[in-house]
Amino acid sequence: MPKALIVDDSPAELANLRNILSEAGWQTSTASNGNEAVAKARSEKPNLILCDIIMPDMDGFEACRQLQADPQTKSIPVVFVSSKNQKADQLWAKMQGAKALIGKPYEAAQIIETLKAFG
Repeated sequence: MPKALIVDDSPAELANLRNILSEAGWQTSTASNGNEAVAKARSEKPNLILCDIIMPDMDGFEACRQLQADPQTKSIPVVFVSSKNQKADQLWAKMQGAKALIGKPYEAAQIIETLKAFG
């Protein structure tokens, strides 16, 4: 069973994404900031990371840069799920090493398509 790490500082968002992934047959774990995400990615080695951008302590961009710089985690695809969804944000996300950016609010189908593409 594939495993995803969901990173968001909103408990409601974590619960929503966890429900979508569970229904799609994925195991999930969660983190509420970038520091926790980097630590969990190293220890759990998920198949995919869905990550918010705007979070306390360490934002998603910095977490993505750290994951990409680490030989243990650089092969894990990171997909941002964020309200920051302008063209510049999409470009910057790719420059940080992310595979995609899904804008909030999103449809469950967008998340499912991402799971199929990168999972």
